[in-house]
Amino acid sequence: MALFEWRLHGDGKNIVPGEVIAPDERLSWLRTTGIGLQHIVAMFGATFLVPLLTGFPASTTLFFSAISTILFLVITRNKVPSYLGSSFAFLAPVIAAGSGGNIGVACFGILCTGILLAIIGLIIMMVGYSWINKLMPPVVTGVIVALIGFNLAPAAYSNFMVSPITALVTFTSIILIQALSKKMMGRLSILCGMVIGYVCAVLRGEVNFEAIGHADWFGLPQFNLPVADFSILPMFLPVVLVLVAENIGHVKSVSTMTRRNLDPSIGRALFSDGLGTMLAGLGGGSGTTTYAENIGVMAATRVYSTAAYYIAGLGALALSLCPKFGAAVNTIPLGVLGGICILLYGMIGMLGVRIWVENRVDFSKPLNIITGAVPLVIAVADFKFTFGGTMVDGEVVGGVTIGGIAWAAVAALVLYHLVRLLQKARGIDTGEGGFHDTVDDGGKAPEPVLDGDGANDGGNSRPQGD
Repeated sequence: MALFEWRLHGDGKNIVPGEVIAPDERLSWLRTTGIGLQHIVAMFGATFLVPLLTGFPASTTLFFSAISTILFLVITRNKVPSYLGSSFAFLAPVIAAGSGGNIGVACFGILCTGILLAIIGLIIMMVGYSWINKLMPPVVTGVIVALIGFNLAPAAYSNFMVSPITALVTFTSIILIQALSKKMMGRLSILCGMVIGYVCAVLRGEVNFEAIGHADWFGLPQFNLPVADFSILPMFLPVVLVLVAENIGHVKSVSTMTRRNLDPSIGRALFSDGLGTMLAGLGGGSGTTTYAENIGVMAATRVYSTAAYYIAGLGALALSLCPKFGAAVNTIPLGVLGGICILLYGMIGMLGVRIWVENRVDFSKPLNIITGAVPLVIAVADFKFTFGGTMVDGEVVGGVTIGGIAWAAVAALVLYHLVRLLQKARGIDTGEGGFHDTVDDGGKAPEPVLDGDGANDGGNSRPQGD
């Protein structure tokens, strides 16, 4: 089959109960376009949250999200349907590195993370991926995903307190929509809650529409070149571990739903996501990851056609070329974001807990409790140490500062493998176990899910990201 050819499923109009539209099939182009537009709606809320929280240009993020999605489909040879949106895993390092409007430095971190992920993808394409499971068993993967969400708790509080009333309206709306709605509406609860919070902010006079009026209807996004700063890499490189977990879980999720063995595509998926993240870092966009929200659309429609994802990618690309659209998104005030963040960051953290639960990690074993407990405390407390600086008026100036996420990720890996070796040497049962066949991915559903489980690492959460 040629790259841009899909077999027409049946008459292209109807799906017989129990049948699915395979990745290499399609419905009529009108119906395929409709499915593609649903994918845009599903990814929209989470993809735009990352630039809103980090200060990145929204249109630029959407531009690279669209390009990355199309590249992913081409490189995986149309075997793995997926949309690549903003990863919530990058939130903490980007916020830290980009404080003060220094987007270029944050872009450098994203670029280097993408390079490392692409290299891992190439290695897996050559030797397989079983070594990843040995390096990062479920207890390690779960804690790394969890600590990225919980590390952001202080940022959630800061945004919430900017406008508590607007934040509370936004937060309450999301909770009610997610609790009371079914199927697709539940998955769009963050987007719907954001709209309600935005209306509240407008009524309270917290929104300035001036930038929308000055923006053009058509134009290229605002690109930002990376600025090399190797001191920030310890904050970014641990994110690779989350992206690996998200991509592997996504491939296994799609395998479950399409009843096809897609394990041979894991290396290509990681390489594709790494390439997309590299491009985003080169131009000023957020790092990307495979999206759980779009798995929900596939589970609801039973349409896994990659043709629909090309439609979504092209549609997102068109939106990114409308500066007025980006300006409208940028008017969303901090109070609204505060209401979203207090739930979102916690949900990213709980996705790590979900990995533990679904893989039946036994926390009665010292190996697992030590691996889980210590890194979480390091991340929540945000342990920071500066090397090579000078003391000025009681404060360290200059040098290299390594923050809580980096230390916690290193602690998770070192503690697990060190304690495991010590216990094996003493003949103690470690209680360890590998991923089950339905491994979670830090935000991706291992089986079709219709109950609206929230954003990814991006996010997932994968935001979490996310």
